[in-house]
Amino acid sequence: MTPPPAAALAALPAPPLPDSPLAVLPYLAAGWMLLVGVHGLVTSRNAVHAVGCLTVVQSGTYVLLLAVGYRRGGTAPYVTDLPPGTPVVDPVAQALTLTDVVVGAALTALLLALVLQTAKRHGTTDPDALTGLRG
Repeated sequence: MTPPPAAALAALPAPPLPDSPLAVLPYLAAGWMLLVGVHGLVTSRNAVHAVGCLTVVQSGTYVLLLAVGYRRGGTAPYVTDLPPGTPVVDPVAQALTLTDVVVGAALTALLLALVLQTAKRHGTTDPDALTGLRG
């Protein structure tokens, strides 16, 4: 498949600019959640706390994906009787967010199970107190 010519790309309409300064709020919230979660991961002295911080980081990705797929005045994309040209929200971003939620739940459950087993075997959840692997 060949890429479209530059003239066709130039004819595409530019994405609309945000109507208000509040349009960037979801992006700021996602960035803030990412920074708070990474800060918690870096400074964590407990593996359970680190798993919780990783969950906060992943929640930031939910907000970011939904913000990217949002269209002002858009309706659900599965309605079939919409007139042509009606704005709809991006269904791919919604599907990716749902997939992210499921993967995040599975990852959190797996990590908490590993932390529980580590606490049972070594008696601590402090990552620095754990020694190297023993066979």
